[in-house]
Amino acid sequence: MEKTEEVSIQTKAERIRDVIRYIKKFKNAAIVIYLDDRIIDSPLFTSHIHDISLLHDAGLKVSIVPGAHRRIDKILNENNIDWTIRNGCRITNPEAIPLIKTAAFDVSNTIMTSLAGEHLTAVIGNWVRARGKGVLDGIDYGTSGEIDKLEDSAIEQVLENGFIPIFPCIGWSLSGKPYNISSIQLATQIAIHMQADKLFFLVPEVEISKKYFSIPEEIGLSPEGNIPAMNIEEVDSLLKANKTNDRHLNDTDELTSENIISMLELARMACTQGVTRVHLLNSSFEGTLPCEIFSDLGSGTMVYSSNYGKFRAMRREDISGVLSVIRPFVNKKILLPRTEKQLLGSYNDYIVYELDGAIRACAALHIYDRKQAEIAAVAVDESCSHIGIGPKMISYLIDKAKTISLESIFILTTQTADWFETLGFHPDSIDSIPQKRKESWSPERGSKVFRLQIKK
Repeated sequence: MEKTEEVSIQTKAERIRDVIRYIKKFKNAAIVIYLDDRIIDSPLFTSHIHDISLLHDAGLKVSIVPGAHRRIDKILNENNIDWTIRNGCRITNPEAIPLIKTAAFDVSNTIMTSLAGEHLTAVIGNWVRARGKGVLDGIDYGTSGEIDKLEDSAIEQVLENGFIPIFPCIGWSLSGKPYNISSIQLATQIAIHMQADKLFFLVPEVEISKKYFSIPEEIGLSPEGNIPAMNIEEVDSLLKANKTNDRHLNDTDELTSENIISMLELARMACTQGVTRVHLLNSSFEGTLPCEIFSDLGSGTMVYSSNYGKFRAMRREDISGVLSVIRPFVNKKILLPRTEKQLLGSYNDYIVYELDGAIRACAALHIYDRKQAEIAAVAVDESCSHIGIGPKMISYLIDKAKTISLESIFILTTQTADWFETLGFHPDSIDSIPQKRKESWSPERGSKVFRLQIKK
């Protein structure tokens, strides 16, 4: 078998392992999906519905909240009823609410029918208790409402029976009076109420990149310039860098940067109130939902609480994972090969970066004497190479060296000198490294020494 064919099989196998791992992780997980109603008229609508059915078949408990603003616009225009948008809310007179209800349930029925085509049963229900927004700052919000309560037991029963609940953007007061509710805010509140594992905003053309936003340096970018993932603190940093005076979701077909920022604010709120992860996905891409769930960094932007990935000490059971992470760097002759026996004898020197139960990065701190140590075997899986794990891992080891009062850290490298120099390492002589390490240095390989002095 040729080397390239072997690498290709290894890559495919790792992807399959990821899918199996995520299926196990998210079995019975609660997920809430907000579907922008522009998706319904797009060529990819049936593909997204098929993907939702696959998620349901994989054992996830799916709830759907469809947007309906375009359908509502159309029916109000046809009936010559005026409305205005203030602070993301549609303000109409009472005669509009029957038409708004019709439009909202029409959209929900379209989704229910499409799911039936996938042999799934969906249920449209009136599980949302609402109250009128009333008069705020002198503005009468009329038929616009806010969520007051969700009917927990009824929703849970639907999910336990294997059905998919669909939530129209309508809520009812205790007296049965209907109110129009923002669909995306409804999806957020449902996810918080359920303490969902995932909340998805599936919206056409949504993109969080340096093309449209000021991106703080500490936030990692993909090679295309997009943000694949942010923790809550990084979201705060992004919002601060892109601050405007008056942000709210506009009820229009145009997706503005202000709308995306409003989604990020909702995502942040959801994560701070118990939702594990929120995903902003571009519905213009086919397969974006399964890619986001069944891979580490998916296809959109994920907002997460700080326990998403973590550095920790390596354990014996991590050896196969570490070897897998190191292997591509060995093939490129960036790292020397390690064997299972070698790792078994030195695993206490290593740290790993664990992401959803999989090892995605590693590095070692080999201590030679009371003055210096070597950082070695630095490797980051390609899927995580653009989110800043490498520098954070080096910083982690530097902090570890400080705790034991080392004076300096050195590295030996053939191809990554520039990267280490950006982290503060400077060229040094091969004669400066400990004799024990010098004995294993190979003139043929010609590794260069770089050193970082540790500040007290």
